[in-house]
Amino acid sequence: MSGGGLRVSADKDTGVAVVTIDRPARLNAIDLGTAAELSAAWRDFRYDDGVRAVVVTGAGERAFSTGIDRDAAVPQPGSPFMVDDPLLTIGPKANDLWKPVIAAVNGMACGGAFYLLGEAEFVVADETATFFDPHTTYGMVSAYESVHMAQRMPFGEVARMALMGTAERISARRAHEVGLVSELTPPGAALDAAVECAAVIASYPPEAVQGTVRALWLAKEAARAQALAHAPQLVSLGNLPTERQAGLFTGRRPGFRLR
Repeated sequence: MSGGGLRVSADKDTGVAVVTIDRPARLNAIDLGTAAELSAAWRDFRYDDGVRAVVVTGAGERAFSTGIDRDAAVPQPGSPFMVDDPLLTIGPKANDLWKPVIAAVNGMACGGAFYLLGEAEFVVADETATFFDPHTTYGMVSAYESVHMAQRMPFGEVARMALMGTAERISARRAHEVGLVSELTPPGAALDAAVECAAVIASYPPEAVQGTVRALWLAKEAARAQALAHAPQLVSLGNLPTERQAGLFTGRRPGFRLR
């Protein structure tokens, strides 16, 4: 099955589905249509007992995803107490899917990509993967992204990534060292490794697997939910107007430090 920006395949023999963000020319940036397709795919899996584990990845070699497509027009309410964020429902947990999801990352994963990585059970990445959060560079608050990553990385690592913006990227090896990535693979091998893990998990009784997934998330759900509840106000108060963000984006300095 495929749509405008998403490709979904399922192997009924193994019980593994692969969800691919299929916009390589845009570095798999997520436009409004792709966001809606992601939400629909996760909700469809809730009713498909033939799918027992899912891998999410990005097409091409350059990026897993670079988050929201900057060409997407997202009108905002005039009230500081309401923020329209089309990425809020692109993840499996936001759509009440408690089947295991593994992220397979190659190339760049940044910004809004953390909505997906933050709702996966674990991340497999190849040696080309890099992780960074550009929000502060462009006059934007990293709220949802920082909350998601704070569940997976030490506080200082999340703070450094969020505050350094585009000036610095975390290498796949460093991401593995700090716990964001569970397995490193050679270039191009992350998807196969993730599918292999998913097939093993899918071979187990689904009730036990899904109960374990739910238990794992219960361990951190209260703190995560409380933090995310404050994110809309932090974004509305701290984000620069769109035109000023665009100016910073076009005037950004080239180059970055890889650590």
